[in-house]
Amino acid sequence: MAIPKFLADLRAVVGPRKLWLSAAAAVVLDEEGRVLLVQRADDGNWAPPGGILDPGEQPADGAVRECLEETGIATVAERLVALTVSPDITYPNGDVTQYLEVVFRCRPLGGEIVADEDETLAVGWYPLDALPPMGERELGWIRRAVSGPAETAFQWDGAQRF
Repeated sequence: MAIPKFLADLRAVVGPRKLWLSAAAAVVLDEEGRVLLVQRADDGNWAPPGGILDPGEQPADGAVRECLEETGIATVAERLVALTVSPDITYPNGDVTQYLEVVFRCRPLGGEIVADEDETLAVGWYPLDALPPMGERELGWIRRAVSGPAETAFQWDGAQRF
């Protein structure tokens, strides 16, 4: 799986040590109430499309770009759904990363579904009552995207500190 050039350059300096990076994801819902999901090539898990933001890239632009790259579907971001931090992720090559995750509810504009075969093994539209198995974090993003309130979900651990 290819990584962005800026990240490859950074890894050449810092090696596999933990990096703090920004990522954006798109929970894309169509008019039939289905959600667009990808099966990730790196771990085989199902998730909304998303990935690492390029330096200086606006998060909504990154979510839309990643969706188009991974699925062939053009979208527009409608609202911010979640702003969270991932657990530490250790990749098969030993690189460790933790992500600031910016998740948007998006609407499809058009395109043809196609797995990019680099980052995604499969792509599909899934009814909300027939989702493939996926992590609780990603399921939470989908639940928030389809819920009525437009509030952004975030976690605050500060209450335990005071």
